[in-house]
Amino acid sequence: MTLRHPLLWILALWAAQAPASPLEEALARLDRAAAGFRGMKAQIRKVSFTALVKESEEESGRITLFRPKPKDLRMLVEFDQPSPRAVAFANNRIQIFYPRLMTVQEYDLGRQGSLVDQFLLLGFGTPVRDLRRAWSIRHVGQETVNGTPADRLELTPLSQEALQHVKTIEIWVSQADGMVLQQKVNQPSRDYVLVTYSSIQVNPALTPADVRLNLPKGVKKETPQR
Repeated sequence: MTLRHPLLWILALWAAQAPASPLEEALARLDRAAAGFRGMKAQIRKVSFTALVKESEEESGRITLFRPKPKDLRMLVEFDQPSPRAVAFANNRIQIFYPRLMTVQEYDLGRQGSLVDQFLLLGFGTPVRDLRRAWSIRHVGQETVNGTPADRLELTPLSQEALQHVKTIEIWVSQADGMVLQQKVNQPSRDYVLVTYSSIQVNPALTPADVRLNLPKGVKKETPQR
């Protein structure tokens, strides 16, 4: 179709050359990183803030994520400081191992497992189209995380069930490769958890054994839900 009116021609030219917004660019990078994501290893720093007493607790360790197929994300987090413990998540079940107590606690998350899975998947192999089904997303700025420029995105749950547990989640998306460098979970109580990733290895050779707890003989098993 020929645009005969000069104004229509100018508008069409402007639309063709209009740059993508910072949000669209960040989501495009996130999408490209998600397309080939099968797992990662990284060092982590976790800060938990309790608003009522205005105190923070910090832990550090390492994380392994393994995604053998879509919608199947398995995780192992091993904290070294200040107190050693390990947390494994798979198939809607969480296991927490306390080596000093020689005790492992097991939790069946049931229906809540889908929420935990949804939170864990943020930025790790989830296509943007799936994110938009569960979250309202906005761009809130650009910052540097561990020396890497990143886009800071704020995600608000669309479901009322999720809003009972999480007010918003913020993710910092690397402008270099679309990987998530940091996550912050803001709760309705004003408590928050901030996790920062460093020394990230994307798609290392992983097997299911790499994300399972390595429990010693004689460990005591507890199921607090019962």
